[in-house]
Amino acid sequence: MSEFHSEEFHVNGEELLAKIKELIHEGNIRRIIIKNREGKTMIEFPLTFGVVGAVLAPTLAAVGAVAALIGEATIVVEKNT
Repeated sequence: MSEFHSEEFHVNGEELLAKIKELIHEGNIRRIIIKNREGKTMIEFPLTFGVVGAVLAPTLAAVGAVAALIGEATIVVEKNT
């Protein structure tokens, strides 16, 4: 069974998409959750090994839409250990 740990990053809406792209590029991520200032989950998506490029395009478009709607966000990242 795979172990994982979580990390949280607090960003403003303008930084959200860039931070998500940076985290995906780092790899070893199991799931990303984006929460608004009140802690409500706005979007959540799993990442599977080998998912890149065109497969992520719709997800990144959704993240961009969320970024336009919220001022501050918390990104919760579950990473495989």
